Amino acid sequence: MDDDSVTGAAGDGASTARDRSAEGRRTSIAAVPPSARLHSSQPSLAETLRARGLRLTAQRQLVLEAVYRLGHATPDQVHAEVARTAAGINITTVYRTLELLEELGLVTHTHLSHGAPTYHGVSEEQHVHLVCRTCGGVDDVPAGVLDGLAQTLEREKSFSVDRGHVALFGVCGMCGGED
Repeated sequence: MDDDSVTGAAGDGASTARDRSAEGRRTSIAAVPPSARLHSSQPSLAETLRARGLRLTAQRQLVLEAVYRLGHATPDQVHAEVARTAAGINITTVYRTLELLEELGLVTHTHLSHGAPTYHGVSEEQHVHLVCRTCGGVDDVPAGVLDGLAQTLEREKSFSVDRGHVALFGVCGMCGGED
């Protein structure tokens, strides 16, 4: 595996994510290649690891690719995706790798349910997650939708909102209130 790339097991680049509107995108499990999400100005995974005195391993590469390919995924989902290519990888390796990738600023997590955290690739802009309680779908909308609330909380409570970890729960338009 080429240690300066973040592509490879990503497939043909076709996306299964469905666009919902100009402001957000709906993803359940999206097949988006890492090269489509990583920015050309970002150093490669190999460069990032080398700068920290670490080496690129196939497992690290596969975990990063799986996170970008899946869109929003729990460690168990990442493990299942990686295991399709590398059957011997264990769940502990996936958890440790996700923690490292988050420290490196390549992935981030949020809590979209009461269970395990959900990881996704770092994009240029922070976004808010809209989680449908009926179908489990996740939409992303720009963090700017919270500007008014964030300013009010800052002004009245001296509280600064971490918009990268915001998840709002409700029922999506496709489910239309089917509770």
